[in-house]
Amino acid sequence: MPSGEKWRMKYERLVRNRNMETQESTRQLKVAREIQREMAEILRSKGMSAFDGALVSVSGVKISSDLSVAKIYVSIFPSEKADGVMTKLKENARGLRGELGHAMGKQLRIVPEIIFYLDSSLDYVEHIEELLKK
Repeated sequence: MPSGEKWRMKYERLVRNRNMETQESTRQLKVAREIQREMAEILRSKGMSAFDGALVSVSGVKISSDLSVAKIYVSIFPSEKADGVMTKLKENARGLRGELGHAMGKQLRIVPEIIFYLDSSLDYVEHIEELLKK
């Protein structure tokens, strides 16, 4: 098994275990999955030009037990542009929440407040692979 494949499997296991540790309810998981899907579509529709040519993807969503706050984890490629993109996302969080509400209006009564976090786990996997190659 190539080393890249092994680390990818470890990363996927880590993501699965993150959900197991918090013991989120079925409703939380379903809403988080739907928010992840819709937010990914919203960011995709804005295009790379809106984020200075960076590729932004939603890697995960965690939602509070009362469904009032959603933590959205995004990965940004190339990672050198991460600071600028995160600033833009945080500045436009209110507008993005409005677009999310428009997209999910029939499924949620109250659209959760969204907070963006940088998911640097892929950078960490790359760093480990580089160390293993040495």
